[in-house]
Amino acid sequence: VQLQASGGGLVQAGESLRLSCRASGRILSLNSMGWYRQAPGKQREMVADITSGGSTNYADSVKGRFTISRDNAKNTVYLQMNGLKPEDTAVYYCNVQEGYYGMDYWGKGTQVTVSS
Repeated sequence: VQLQASGGGLVQAGESLRLSCRASGRILSLNSMGWYRQAPGKQREMVADITSGGSTNYADSVKGRFTISRDNAKNTVYLQMNGLKPEDTAVYYCNVQEGYYGMDYWGKGTQVTVSS
């Protein structure tokens, strides 16, 4: 399974970005799909995830500003990020759990930079 993320960039505080991540390859089923981020000098953290049934989970720091969604027909997960803050600056990685055993796959990451 390969993951291709897109949509990162440089924006000013308060602006929005939408990240996309498409899974391709030999896919039996996509279970949880999610987004993580890693800022310089910090550990990778979960931002949001969504189950195959559509249940979502968010980090407290992004609740009310970010929305995760998925298009199962396109094997794609999205992250709509509104009201971006400088502390959201990080490399964002998409993650999927595939198949019966929930194999973990990671995308290469896309940079999000928010200037103040």
